[in-house]
Amino acid sequence: SPAEAMEAGIGMVHQEFMLLPGFRVAENIKLNREPTLPNPASRVLGKKLESLDVARMRADARRALDAVGLGIDEWILVAGLPVGHMQFIEIAREVDKERLKLLIFDEPTAVLTESDAEKLLDIMRGLASKGHAILFITHRLDEVLAVANRITVLRDGEVVGTPDPKTTTVARIAELMVGRPAAVAAQRRFFAPTTEPALGIEHLSVDMPGERVEDVSLAVRRGEILGIGGLAGHGKLGIANGIMGLYPAWGRVVFGEKLFPLNEPREALERGLAFVSEDRRGVGLLPEESVELNIALSALEAQGRFLHPSPIPALQVLNHGAMHRHALEMIRALDIRTTGPSQQVRRLSGGNQQKVCVARAMTLRPKLLFVSEPTRGIDVGAKERVLEILTALNREQEVTLVVTSSELAELRAICDRVAIVYRGKVEAILPPDAPDAAFGLAMAGESARAA
Repeated sequence: SPAEAMEAGIGMVHQEFMLLPGFRVAENIKLNREPTLPNPASRVLGKKLESLDVARMRADARRALDAVGLGIDEWILVAGLPVGHMQFIEIAREVDKERLKLLIFDEPTAVLTESDAEKLLDIMRGLASKGHAILFITHRLDEVLAVANRITVLRDGEVVGTPDPKTTTVARIAELMVGRPAAVAAQRRFFAPTTEPALGIEHLSVDMPGERVEDVSLAVRRGEILGIGGLAGHGKLGIANGIMGLYPAWGRVVFGEKLFPLNEPREALERGLAFVSEDRRGVGLLPEESVELNIALSALEAQGRFLHPSPIPALQVLNHGAMHRHALEMIRALDIRTTGPSQQVRRLSGGNQQKVCVARAMTLRPKLLFVSEPTRGIDVGAKERVLEILTALNREQEVTLVVTSSELAELRAICDRVAIVYRGKVEAILPPDAPDAAFGLAMAGESARAA
């Protein structure tokens, strides 16, 4: 059981967050291990009535957060924090356990930038040097080669290889994972964007905790794939979340030559915008519901699709047949690995859950699609397929894409332009073939030096 595993000294950082959003950071770190103090009631009626030792709880949480290099207040609510911060809180919770012997990391760097990922790898090395065993499950193959003493490759639930980390290569591991030579990135698209603006953003600010946007102005051209990159916490995720109404936003946005109302999620969908969130589990999906309902839900709510015609709008009935047929089409088109449209989404792998998110957005038939962290936490084969789907959507259906990602190599592979965000503002807009140094300087807020 999980309790027995923890008692034996086994800890785990899950791919999907296991935090309680309504609890404070310290409360999440110390959950089920809370320090207590005796009080008059507990002295009479037993230890279960002891009071929480809040001071010690905060001190322990502070030490754990410092150990993972996360400088946030330990007494703020988890709700609304950026996903990168949540990942380090998960790790801090495990680091805080005194009996820890074996720590399992399941895709721990999927939501992290390269600098934060390197920080995490250093934490792993430090834990290993203290005698802790580390089981590192990941699809970032360069990280495997950087830290692993031994490598085991699984495909379809079976061991397909145990390459020597001292002699193997990323390409060889990727080939073992997918059963064929894997492309590193999707091919560049062929549909040429126009100079006609699709979306005009002027002086946009977004109050997204940990990803605040400050006075951003940006023009998105019709038919292009615009990438948005930058370090964690500098606001790259806030742009899409603010425009789509998930966080308070103010400024001026023009879409289709008409002023676009902010803070209205339903209006955004009705106007022809769609959003694939970076937080699949918290925002993008209903994990307990079926694949077909997850695919159809946004179009059902915003556009009234998949309903039987009725003269009385309030009495319209769900057209299960149409929803089922559409789900089958999406499953085939996107190669979603599932037992069928009725399977619960939580039973799917991360890559297939991401395909369901994309299918839901495609079902809206959007004119412009925001996609945040499209390949977070998915394997090499699924990553390749998701990028192919996005580029095909742009090339064949001429959907304008705004792709936000921590994976700079992916942005440079599929985008026409890449905007780098620094401290809540657009620091630079670069062509994908710009020198590595130009991207590095822009992420550090030093783009003027590159000029």
